[in-house]
Amino acid sequence: MKHYDKCFIDGQWVEPRSARTFELINPASEEVFATVALASAQDVDLAVVAARRAFWDFSQTTRDERIALLERIVARFTEREADVAAAITRELGAPVCLKQRTGAAIDAFRQAIKTLRAYEFETRLGDNIVRREPIGVCGLITAWNWPAQLLATKVSAALAAGCTVIVKPSEFTPVTAILMTEILHEAGVPKGVVNLVIGDGPTVGQAICKHPDIDFVSFTGSTRAGILVAEAAAGTVKRVSQELGGKSANIILPDADLTAAVRWNVTRAFTNSGQSCHAPTRILVQEAQVDEVVRLLADEVVKVRVGDPQDPATLVGPVVNRAQFERVQHYIQVGIDEGARLVSGGLGRPEGLLHGYYVRPTVFADVTSQMTIAQEEIFGPVLAVMSYRDEADAIAIANGTEYGLGGYIFTRDSARGKDIGARMRAGRIFLNGAPSNTEAPMGGYKRSGNGREMGVFGLEEYLEVKAMIGFAPSLGA
Repeated sequence: MKHYDKCFIDGQWVEPRSARTFELINPASEEVFATVALASAQDVDLAVVAARRAFWDFSQTTRDERIALLERIVARFTEREADVAAAITRELGAPVCLKQRTGAAIDAFRQAIKTLRAYEFETRLGDNIVRREPIGVCGLITAWNWPAQLLATKVSAALAAGCTVIVKPSEFTPVTAILMTEILHEAGVPKGVVNLVIGDGPTVGQAICKHPDIDFVSFTGSTRAGILVAEAAAGTVKRVSQELGGKSANIILPDADLTAAVRWNVTRAFTNSGQSCHAPTRILVQEAQVDEVVRLLADEVVKVRVGDPQDPATLVGPVVNRAQFERVQHYIQVGIDEGARLVSGGLGRPEGLLHGYYVRPTVFADVTSQMTIAQEEIFGPVLAVMSYRDEADAIAIANGTEYGLGGYIFTRDSARGKDIGARMRAGRIFLNGAPSNTEAPMGGYKRSGNGREMGVFGLEEYLEVKAMIGFAPSLGA
């Protein structure tokens, strides 16, 4: 059994000051496959010292120097993509068919290059000069559900801006972060610019948020954890950007291709075992079409292959750990208890799967806005079908949760879809299953977070704004 016993601080792999270890469990087999040493607040202090020291030189690098660094990272990541993908499957249970495991991470670095090439760091505003400068030392705290993409999205923007970072991945998916840190080091990231401290939220996460020499925290995770991050960071008045939970609605209008809308929704919602904050977990259907949509859903769900994530035919693997499995089971039971109609799936593991944290892909109908499964994020392969009377009712239902991360619309009338999308209170709206991309900003309304990631908006999270008054024009990067 392998033991990952080091953090990466100031360009070196070093043993953490803590003696605590954490077991890594393969969610497909429920067997321990490795252990990892957990860092302490002292290790965060050391990482911050290294990052602060490195910041003064790295923040002065030119645009071309940072582009060259990002290009080397893309090249090295591409060479080692299979290693990272294998780690994600082993520690998260993401099926090998899920190309987004690593492809989205590489795309994040490519997008940072594209954004950096075109970005103006100094502009004129009337008689003033406005400069955008790297904010400083950044704490990057990532969740376990997309371990490569989340880390790459944050690190790529920070490096493009000229910032230095301390990365804290989830303790449930640290191997992915270790491999990606190796890639960054092999690509020539200067010492101290990227530091990796593996630990839990109450210890390492809190230390990062409270540290007076960390200027900015970017966090992805649950809304509950996001509140704790904001509270911990408030004492040092640092900027905090958060991408949190979601309960996204897919409004299927009466003129839509119902078969296509249902097929897309099943695939999108059950991808990564439903462990996606943008998943369209609420399907809103005009009341006269509910029976037809429910029938189509039942037909589609039986086609979903659940099982060994190493099997290329598998669409849905296990959820990440026992706690998540029990959480999803709890919500399925709550749905049953509150009177929702079980269309597919239900409690327990799928037939024939005696081990592993596998969940039966589940669809509920007759769900109302007052039900728990319509309001709370489940983070598993569970869908809720809800009926609406007219467009105004659909929009009210879609907006009727504390979340506002994503929204989806299916219609043959794009102008009509645009009007509805403009009235949905969510950070990203997709028409007819349009694929995501790294250029459009990502983030949420309400308790789905604040700030944005990806593209220009993501880069600017890592920049401070300086007004220079009374200076002659001096445009340039």
